[in-house]
Amino acid sequence: MAVQRPVGVITRGTTNPNRLRRCDRWLAGPQAWRLRRAPATPVVVDLGYGASPVTALELHDRLRRVRRDVEVVGVEIDPDRVAAARPLERPGLRFVRGGFEVPVPGGRRPVLVRAFNVLRQYAEDEVEPAWATTVARLAPDGLLVDGTCDELGRLAAWVAVGAGGPESLTLSWRLRGLERPGVVAERLPKALIHRNVPGEPVHALLAALDEAWLRQAPLASYGVRQRFIGTATAVRDAGWPVLGGPSRWRLGELTLAWDAVRPHQGP
Repeated sequence: MAVQRPVGVITRGTTNPNRLRRCDRWLAGPQAWRLRRAPATPVVVDLGYGASPVTALELHDRLRRVRRDVEVVGVEIDPDRVAAARPLERPGLRFVRGGFEVPVPGGRRPVLVRAFNVLRQYAEDEVEPAWATTVARLAPDGLLVDGTCDELGRLAAWVAVGAGGPESLTLSWRLRGLERPGVVAERLPKALIHRNVPGEPVHALLAALDEAWLRQAPLASYGVRQRFIGTATAVRDAGWPVLGGPSRWRLGELTLAWDAVRPHQGP
């Protein structure tokens, strides 16, 4: 039987410890129900973990607090990276070679697939096919998280993609020292980063965030969290379909329904 060739290309693979903490906190928070509801041992994939497997180890540690029997599979297309990671395998954590086809051992279907800083290095027209390939491998109610962040994980953005297509966009900031929310534009996922131009919904969203942030400046005397909560409240009250509430906003996290930012011609 012929072995399927991994779907994708080798990317730069740069990473840092704790870089993906913002997304992990979201997976272990609002998305934790997907792990808890899984009837069998849930499988989670760290797709394209890069030159260092540290993000897969961190993901395993964090999700075990939600469900002790969770299994994390690090998937990398570069065989040398897989070989380097395998000495770090442990119960509930393993590494395999593969790409967007997500070759989980035993043909099991993952509940969550986290792909960070992977599609950012692809062309925009390659995003939808990659999403479709990966989503086809998910368990029922499974989710693909396609995201991008800066080198230290202080700015991050990710799209949640389910069986019916993209569902939401989450933006996350380190609030301390934040000058304005719009700086996250440089870390938008590939499906949106080229759409941050006048006339596109994501451009209007970032402008609305910056305007609300400016108007909430008086709240800064109570701390940056209160200012951000005020900003999120103002954007929601202006009609943007903000999901979640203050418990997430105080973390510097804002999630909106995908329809609010859907490109005029895109996914």
